Parts: sequence; C-alpha cells; structure tokens
Amino acid sequence: MFIALMAIMVSGCANGNKTEATTDYPGIVKGRVAVMTATVVDIDLKKRIVTLENQEGEVRDFRVGEEAVNLPQVKVGDMVTIKFFESIAVEVVKPGTATAAGENTTIVRAKPGEMPGGMITHQTAIMAFVKAIDKQAGTISLMGPAGKTVKVKVEDPANLEKVKVGDELMITFTEAQAISVERAQ
Repeated sequence: MFIALMAIMVSGCANGNKTEATTDYPGIVKGRVAVMTATVVDIDLKKRIVTLENQEGEVRDFRVGEEAVNLPQVKVGDMVTIKFFESIAVEVVKPGTATAAGENTTIVRAKPGEMPGGMITHQTAIMAFVKAIDKQAGTISLMGPAGKTVKVKVEDPANLEKVKVGDELMITFTEAQAISVERAQ
C-alpha cells in the first residue's frame, strides 16, 4: 500500500498547494474532483442494471448492488450525478506526536423511500521517515511502516525545502464518491 501511495504522489499529487499553516511543520495537500452527469436511458430491475448516457452520447451499463434499496424509484429520463474526489496530504509530524495511521471507510446511504443516492469515503494514513533528499534530482527517499524504502520524484522541488532527513511524515490518501439521482424536468 505504501508503494501505491507513493506512486500516486509521483503521478501528480506531490507538488500540491501549500496549506495555510502557521507552524514549523508544514504540509502539502493535492486533490482533484471529477463530476459525471448522465441520463438514465434504461433500467432492468430484475438484473439490477441501469443504462446511462452521458452528454457526449456514450452509453454504459452499471450493475447496482442490493444495498441500493431505492433503485425501483429510478425512472428513465432521471439525471444521475457521480462525483469522484481523491486527495493526498503530506504533513511533517513532530517527533513523539501521537498519530492516527490506519484505514477508515464511511458509507452514507439514502433512507428507504428517498431518491437513490449516497457517498462512500475511504481514507488511508501511513507514517514514513525521510531517509534521503536529493535536491538536484528532485527526489526524496521514504521508509514506510514495513521498513521498505522508496525513492519518489516530486513535481515541485521547492517542497523538498520543507523537510529534512530524519523527519517523520504522515501521508493521508482519501478517495470519495457521491451519487445522486434527480427527476427529469
């Protein structure tokens, strides 16, 4: 998992925006949001398959799990909006500070009888130690909780000024999806 998080950092999340921090322990946060809106063009309630058409005319089938108890309320012509969010936050942690490394998943569903919708959020936080910094190459070597070290190329080498060898980093990766359905007008 540590290597997967580092790969995400390399692919665009390491440069980040500076947080509004007033401490000597700065953080880096980078996130992105994507929104998809589509129209329901067909529904097979027995097979629990909803066919959606996006604004470009692309049509896709989606299998809907049993946990979506309000599926029978979806009608052809309804608008479905799906929002995807992912972020990564990197924070230098003061030595000896208690941290909340681990995983957490939160699920929120529409109540029975409401229009279908809901949200799921998954967050993973790990601790890593700065083992080496190469400012010329724009890389940082981090040792994760399993004792493995990875070298990560950062997009903004200025962020390397915020850390030093021996620093402990809290790296938090968050993914969220929200789905809502609205009646056709």
